[in-house]
Amino acid sequence: MGIQQAIRINSMSLDEWQARVDLAACYRLIAHFGMDDLIYTHISARIPGPEDHFLLNPFGLLYEEVTASNLVKVDLNGTIIDPAEEEINPAGFIIHSCVHEARTDIACVIHTHTVAGVGVAAQSEGLLPLSQTALLYTGLIGYHEYEGLALNPEEQARLLADLGDDKQILFLRNHGLLTCGRSIPEAFIMMYYIEQACRMQIAAQAGNGLHLPSKDVQDLAHAQAMTGLGAPIGSREFAALKRRLDRLGADYAR
Repeated sequence: MGIQQAIRINSMSLDEWQARVDLAACYRLIAHFGMDDLIYTHISARIPGPEDHFLLNPFGLLYEEVTASNLVKVDLNGTIIDPAEEEINPAGFIIHSCVHEARTDIACVIHTHTVAGVGVAAQSEGLLPLSQTALLYTGLIGYHEYEGLALNPEEQARLLADLGDDKQILFLRNHGLLTCGRSIPEAFIMMYYIEQACRMQIAAQAGNGLHLPSKDVQDLAHAQAMTGLGAPIGSREFAALKRRLDRLGADYAR
């Protein structure tokens, strides 16, 4: 680590550094579970504080190269604050900035282009209640029509309308998945399980006939999942997975 980088890190608040470490871990975990897409797609996190700053990956890095110190701090206008020599993917700014601006309850936004996620997003009925996993967050899911690459600022209003003020997951039709969490662990665990649900749906559709649980059971499973089983949603899983990264020698926290 160079002197200038060390000075820059030492000038950060502890809250910002923790957000950077957790976001970098999230990037590594998305790659670990095969949900990344070369240098594309994005994960953003709000930096605690009044400035409305958030963090994105530097454009051009693989997820396995993202670290706490090389994440890019930007404001809601897309102005890069630190480090100034980096650049971000414009599509990442279009999608993420509008969610962070409109939904102050959201701390982290994850966007993916997985085979299973796009496969279900391209189905007219979307996610079906075929598995316990599909039922976990069913009451928090919305759908947004495909409008081409996310480079048009006018799409932001329509994306926010589909997200509303009560959804945390969007199926981006013919495009991919979006999860929004009140914390980085919550956004991650929602993405992990919605991805698993999509994989399970594609697998189930390869067989003969589909069996759906009753509506009462669907509602019960969702209500049970939202309790977090006595802890904030995703907190236990994310802590355990960070320990896995540490055992693997991942350098995300530098």
